[in-house]
Amino acid sequence: MARKCFFTGKKTVFGRSISRRGKAKYLGGVGRKVTGISNRKFKPNIQKLRAVVDGRVRRIRVSAKAIRMGLVVKPPKRDWSPPTKANTT
Repeated sequence: MARKCFFTGKKTVFGRSISRRGKAKYLGGVGRKVTGISNRKFKPNIQKLRAVVDGRVRRIRVSAKAIRMGLVVKPPKRDWSPPTKANTT
């Protein structure tokens, strides 16, 4: 299953991490030099939770931002309790 938000469509995106050495020119150095470029991933903060979707309770994956924005409608709390045994005396 993909790491993708059900509501916002956020998903993993790729980028690069640039390693540098040296001292910046404005600090009195000769400038910063690139020593390596490596690939990296930016992963969204995906949570798995139960939500009401189209009138039914489903388990979906949503981003934390979608939860904070109020896009997720959580199901009502259940008030079910196990049946008690009746005294037959």
